[in-house]
Amino acid sequence: MFRFANGELLYLLILAPLLAGVYALAARRRRRLVARFGNPELVRSLMPDFSRGRIRLKAAMFIAAFALLALAAARPQFGSKLREEKSRGVEMMLAVDVSNSMLAEDFEPNRLERTKYAIGKLFDGLQQERVGLVVFAGEPKVQLPITSDYRMAQAFAKRISTSLVGEQGTAVGKALQQAMLAFSSQSEKSRVIVLITDGENHEDDALEAARMAKEQGIRIYTIGIGTPEGAPIRVGGDFVKDEKGEMVVSKLDERMLEQIAAITDGAYVRATKQSIGLDEIVRSINDMEKSELSTVRFEEYNEQYQYLVAAALLLLLLETAILGRRNPRLQRFNIFREDRSPDNA
Repeated sequence: MFRFANGELLYLLILAPLLAGVYALAARRRRRLVARFGNPELVRSLMPDFSRGRIRLKAAMFIAAFALLALAAARPQFGSKLREEKSRGVEMMLAVDVSNSMLAEDFEPNRLERTKYAIGKLFDGLQQERVGLVVFAGEPKVQLPITSDYRMAQAFAKRISTSLVGEQGTAVGKALQQAMLAFSSQSEKSRVIVLITDGENHEDDALEAARMAKEQGIRIYTIGIGTPEGAPIRVGGDFVKDEKGEMVVSKLDERMLEQIAAITDGAYVRATKQSIGLDEIVRSINDMEKSELSTVRFEEYNEQYQYLVAAALLLLLLETAILGRRNPRLQRFNIFREDRSPDNA
């Protein structure tokens, strides 16, 4: 596996062609000054040791050395081997309702946006746990497989929206079944599902799915987001209306969520405008017995920048050693294949 540890420094390579342009402008200005001083051919005859080829070579070597140093600063690395990292923790699958009812505005700016903010804060505070993400409406979808990469988890959490699932509805049972299949660990002591929904289940038997989770040793914590009074649902700027033309109001249904939590020895938390409830659940999870989790990572890298630095230093030494004029002692070798006729001296 190859990577640049400081990839942003590769932008320094943009300066290499700029340096070449500066050299070209300087050479052009020098020719103009020579022409202003006198006849160019006469001036060249007065400076027989002047070598234009040497100056060009020195400039090319300097620019090449700069490019190599820029690459070295970006720290090219090769992954030397995979390393297995062991820790003790819990696997946590978040099952998040993305049906249109989550757009109700009894939480600001709406239930779904408030949930995404709370999930982001949750990922900031985790250390040893693995997390995954299932979104659901009429059908569930694994948005993020189990991972210990919290930065990736946060990126996926920010992309949660009602458009991720094509079929509308609220199939809580299917979501729980999908979350159960997504675990990588088979330990009966360290698997948790956190269900976040307004509790309006219209599709299946969520309690039967909870009993299946109980049999597998999976604990389910439920979070009810919304208010019992409810709020209208705004989709695309317009409020949703039923077949009679009346405004649809989505209300929190806590009874089913309490039952799911009770069946699996979990806990139910009602979200408030101050706290979604994830902090309380994480404190309960921290009291659970942890299992040994192993993760395979590319953690050990071999640095390659030293070879580029050595090549750059060699070029700079050669550039310094090469004079801008001909060396009388080496004239017979004509290393630069220059025309030594008086007219082209």
